[in-house]
Amino acid sequence: MMIEEKFFPDRERLVQALANDCASKLQQGIKEQGQASFLVSGGSTPEPVYRELSKRPLPWSDITVALVDERWVDKTESGSNHAFIEKSLLQNAAAEAPFLGMKTPHASAAEGEADCERAYSELPRPFDVCILGMGSDGHTASLFPHAEGLEQALNTNGSQLCKAINAKQSEVTGSHTERMTLTLAAILQSRDIKLLITGEEKLKVYREALLGSDELEMPIRSILKQGHKAVTVYWAP
Repeated sequence: MMIEEKFFPDRERLVQALANDCASKLQQGIKEQGQASFLVSGGSTPEPVYRELSKRPLPWSDITVALVDERWVDKTESGSNHAFIEKSLLQNAAAEAPFLGMKTPHASAAEGEADCERAYSELPRPFDVCILGMGSDGHTASLFPHAEGLEQALNTNGSQLCKAINAKQSEVTGSHTERMTLTLAAILQSRDIKLLITGEEKLKVYREALLGSDELEMPIRSILKQGHKAVTVYWAP
């Protein structure tokens, strides 16, 4: 498996290291291509990383920030990753970055899928950096265990970048089961895949994922075990 583990004694050091790594890779992308793309996940875990990155004097107007996944809610509603990224990352120096969200005006994610696909297909590829998280149920992005649409989203033979998902409601999903997510095929078009987890519970889930093989049960396995792209795992207690 192509996994590098970067484990830190505390979250402060993890935040600095991950912000440094992201900044370096984004600068490299700009140097080589004249622009860079940064795929970002929501959640409280990456928030301090985004806040730190937002202060870095990068050429942000050349870095397109795009969501890895989104709950099918307007950005005025709680749970919107769009609103979260605007408040955490697109501040300070990073306020200049172009931003691509996933939520369209359509009533359902399934109806918005084609528009989302069109928008994401215009992003420069390969993507430079993709930040993923992981839930206690073994989901990543909005690739939820046994969700409606999951098998298509994990199909790496297709060219589809975005997939509408309907998750089975759980404590992890909350009431927002309807989502849009990048597919596994899209995530694997990233030069640099970073999985960010914190705490002993998530470490246990991560280790359980490494031991098994059922990707529909724990979709994070599709990232960890794909064998084509290196994945760097960042963890702190």
